[in-house]
Amino acid sequence: MAEHTSSSITIDAAPAAVMAVIADFARYPEWTGEVKEAEVLATDAAGRAEKVRLLLDAGAIKDDHTLAYTWTGDHEVAWTLVKSQMLRVLDGSYRLAPIAGGKQTEVTYQLTVDVKIPMLGMIKRKAEKVIIDRALAGLKKRVESGV
Repeated sequence: MAEHTSSSITIDAAPAAVMAVIADFARYPEWTGEVKEAEVLATDAAGRAEKVRLLLDAGAIKDDHTLAYTWTGDHEVAWTLVKSQMLRVLDGSYRLAPIAGGKQTEVTYQLTVDVKIPMLGMIKRKAEKVIIDRALAGLKKRVESGV
């Protein structure tokens, strides 16, 4: 059974500013260390990505995969794996909670990864932790820089 890894970070910006960066898949290669390419394949009626192809290089995990996204209001986005060369599971979410009167946002990133090839659970958890930590640090830097 796949286990998940999660972590949180506080970003000095309102949730809308944070979600705008999260939703801008075309710019992921600029701020996420692991995503080398991102292509939106389908959007919903609101113009948000529903299906995205990502080329990932996270050290132990390298893959070209497609994810399906579900948006819950303006404070949560979750994804599930549609297809992959290497992965059996890649499910995750970003949950945003306003703090400090809405001037800051607590972002919680949860991720579950399972690969098709045999890999020790400890190595999978380490890869998940690296992906999460780099993504949260990159997100914080990107949002707070105002780019």
